[in-house]
Amino acid sequence: MKILAIETSCDETAAAILGDSELLSSVVSSQMESHEKYGGVVPELAGRHHVEMINNVVKNACEKANITIDEIDLFAGTRGPGLAAALLVGTTSAKSYAFAMGKPFVGVHHHEAHLLSVLMEHENVEFPFVSLLVSGGHTMIVIVDEPGSYRVLGGTIDDAAGEAYDKVARLIGLGYPGGPLIDKLAEEGNPKAFNLPRPMKKDPFNTSFSGLKTAVKHLIRDNPQARKEDICASFQAAVVDSLIEKTKAALELLSKESNSAKSLTIGGGVAANSYLRERTIQLANEYSIRALIPDRSMCTDNAAMIAVAAQVHYKKRGADSLDVGIKPNWPLSDL
Repeated sequence: MKILAIETSCDETAAAILGDSELLSSVVSSQMESHEKYGGVVPELAGRHHVEMINNVVKNACEKANITIDEIDLFAGTRGPGLAAALLVGTTSAKSYAFAMGKPFVGVHHHEAHLLSVLMEHENVEFPFVSLLVSGGHTMIVIVDEPGSYRVLGGTIDDAAGEAYDKVARLIGLGYPGGPLIDKLAEEGNPKAFNLPRPMKKDPFNTSFSGLKTAVKHLIRDNPQARKEDICASFQAAVVDSLIEKTKAALELLSKESNSAKSLTIGGGVAANSYLRERTIQLANEYSIRALIPDRSMCTDNAAMIAVAAQVHYKKRGADSLDVGIKPNWPLSDL
């Protein structure tokens, strides 16, 4: 079975083609430069860019896979969660191809795709595993008991981790997106230079980064001569410490059950962060389990992970009706 998947949940226009067990192509067109001057993603602008780019991206994916569109057996698109104006483009395109070709369609949950992307990159993945999903739009701790069965233990009550990175980057005077810039500067800084708060220590699974952002704002105000490198390193240490502690709590929860975690995974844009990747490997080693760390190209939004989730979805539940709509606010717990 060949699956053509389309991802347009935010500011990446992506298409990928998956064979039975091989990724044949993956094409991503980024809008980062268009949104950079606004310091964040503008939904209406994102939607227009998707409309302009979607046909070329699909065409390029087919050319790289060396197949024609009529050889596709299943079409898939991201139904949600995400920006409504963006989701509409990808989902409508995927359904249109399916209708025109008389082939089945599957609507994919964006977070489920991040969770299941490890099946494409790693062999012999065992269940259950714990996954930390962290990006500009979401932060959550999830136990994956099996494909299609997820336990969301907790998440952010305000800013997502990636959102906090972007906001702190603006406070420091860096560009957008803030995550990679802070990560790079942090390498030259002292993570113990400033004692920033680790939010919600008493809550085992939920996180909060709004107060941390405010603490950085006060730090910059009260220490105008502080090195940017030290501020970045101290901020990043606070974020990662908090994420790792919550992830550790999930591993502890599973260890008390009859079936302990077999591995630990991370996903989402913040999963590209070098310090978080390092600490995740350390935590997995502490529990003597596998650390399934995605390639950095698989951390940001892409259609390859949508194809993997569509493959699982179709095998377990079959095709979706072409009448299904987008779901901009779609809790993972609703699956």
